[in-house]
Parts: sequence; C-alpha cells; structure tokens
Amino acid sequence: QVQLVVSGGGLVQVGTSLRLSCEASGRRFKYYTMGWFRQAPGKEREFVAAIRWTGGDSRVADSVKGRFTVSKDDARNTVDLQMNNLKPEDSAVYLCAARFDPDDNPTLPSSRYSYDYWGQGTQVTVSS
Repeated sequence: QVQLVVSGGGLVQVGTSLRLSCEASGRRFKYYTMGWFRQAPGKEREFVAAIRWTGGDSRVADSVKGRFTVSKDDARNTVDLQMNNLKPEDSAVYLCAARFDPDDNPTLPSSRYSYDYWGQGTQVTVSS
C-alpha cells in the first residue's frame, strides 16, 4: 500500500524559504510520477510541481517558476519541494501525490485527477 507522508510546513515570513518533504513507502516507485499540489481555503486544488521518479524529469507551475524547485532523494525515498522567496499567496495546504506511470508518459501531468495516491497535507502560511 502506497503511503505518502508530508513534513516541513509552518508559519514563515514573506521572502523567506521553506522545504517540504514527501516520504514515499509501500512499494518501489521506479515507475511513478510524483506531484505537489496546494489548496487554499475556498479555492481549487492547484498543481505546483511534478517529478518522474526514474530519470528526474520535472516541471513546476508558471505561478511558482523561478522560486520553487522539486527534487528527489533516492537515499531518503523522498520528493522535496524547495520554496524560496515565499509570498502571501503561497499560503495553502500543500499535498503530495503519486501516479503510477509505467508507460513513461513524456508529459508530467498537472491534473489532480491523474494521480492515484495522496498524502496528508501540510499547512504553509506566509505572513506579511
């Protein structure tokens, strides 16, 4: 059974950085694509970033490009989201997701409906 455990959220000031980690367990993730999403109160769940476990191809949403990066750590079995220069509009619950992708789809999916498994969220609040 796939388990995704998210850590690293918190309350930070504008312009500072935060790193979120998603620890994946339950199976080998060789053929998985991992995604990060966020959801603010009253808003739709929004794509943030995705990374292919094998090979490391990645993409981030235009709204966070240049500030957020996604990476994976094979030793820790985690997918990390480094968030720099945080803004108040980045405040949301951040969620980790996994998609079984044995066909190695060249396009990393941004739709929440493309992901099969979800971890619990972690709150990120950026205070001005």
